[in-house]
Amino acid sequence: MRELQAIVETYKQTTHSDQRAALATVVKVSGSTYRRPGAQMLITQDGHSVGTISGGCLEHDVMIRSQQVIATGNAAIVEYDSTSDDDIIWGLGLGCNGVVYILIECIELKHELNPLAFMDQCLHQQQVGVLATVFSVEEQATLLGNHLMLSPRRAVYSDIEDSNLRQAVLADAHFAYINQQPASKSYSVAGSVIEVFFNVIQPPVPLVIFGAGHDVSPVMQFAKALGWHVTVVDPRCSEASLTRFQTADCVLLVRLENVHEKVALSDQTIALVMTHNYLYDSKLLQLLLPSPVRYVGVLGPKHRTDRLLQESRAEGRIYGEVQLERLYSPVGIDIGAETSEEIALAIVSEIQAVLASRSSGFLRNRQAPIHDRVKPKPQSNVVQIDEMLMNV
Repeated sequence: MRELQAIVETYKQTTHSDQRAALATVVKVSGSTYRRPGAQMLITQDGHSVGTISGGCLEHDVMIRSQQVIATGNAAIVEYDSTSDDDIIWGLGLGCNGVVYILIECIELKHELNPLAFMDQCLHQQQVGVLATVFSVEEQATLLGNHLMLSPRRAVYSDIEDSNLRQAVLADAHFAYINQQPASKSYSVAGSVIEVFFNVIQPPVPLVIFGAGHDVSPVMQFAKALGWHVTVVDPRCSEASLTRFQTADCVLLVRLENVHEKVALSDQTIALVMTHNYLYDSKLLQLLLPSPVRYVGVLGPKHRTDRLLQESRAEGRIYGEVQLERLYSPVGIDIGAETSEEIALAIVSEIQAVLASRSSGFLRNRQAPIHDRVKPKPQSNVVQIDEMLMNV
């Protein structure tokens, strides 16, 4: 997330000059690779770059190729194959035993289908969008780099001229929007196979921290480093919090009885309870557990939270299994944390694991690949446009 924000910020700075830029995107991989589809890197005309598409072994070559794309304005697809043991001979020496396909496209800053302007819109509105890009074509090179954009408000923009292909891509863009996972899809149009990458532009993770103690600061700093949107809620309404948490996206001085009016709680919200006040925590659990938030972390020992829940039951507030599954207390993963910084690291690591649907164990004990992989569909992955439209 932080990488995407940095790319968009660099793009916005570039718009104030007459420079052109190129956007390199990992659109397809096979085998073991450092970055997954959707990883991006922006290269400006003067040679500045931001973002990474590998562990550092591909960036130099991509920067060189990007200058040619900027000069000609024509998009290019580059394949890097490290499956051979001899790949070190030709200069990259990836050693990952995988294949990476990278699309490099020239960014026309004033073009109405500027993908970076679209990403900026998604981040600004804090809503999901889908960017579909043609990255492989047979005998129709003019299609390379064409886009279809499904905006956060479900508006559609596209420069794909073939109406049948555009309709098919739009249908899959809606699927990617619902699934919220990047994907590649192949289409057969008049005997020509066209591949499209669907990149899901995610808004920053909305983290709401209830509490304004000194231990909140390192949590905020870690979260900001990851590009999350951080809101600090101080129920004691201390003016000092406005200064202490200057780097937060939002600081709210609000009494607990008014929190529901001031704080947006959606199914994407991550909530952290760090008030160090038993009565505050009791009222916050009454607000958060029935809400749609995806994660509720409570600082403090387990027996303290158990007591809070027991008192709620005695007062007639019974929380269901689904609600309690979103409750994490004691908050954080077990890394032997003692200091505020170590505790913050444990908390943010647990949240990241929850967001990624991981158990946060040691990677050396993981039997599956490090990156989750969507199993490719066999022949059915190539969609015959005519057949698809007959079934609509």
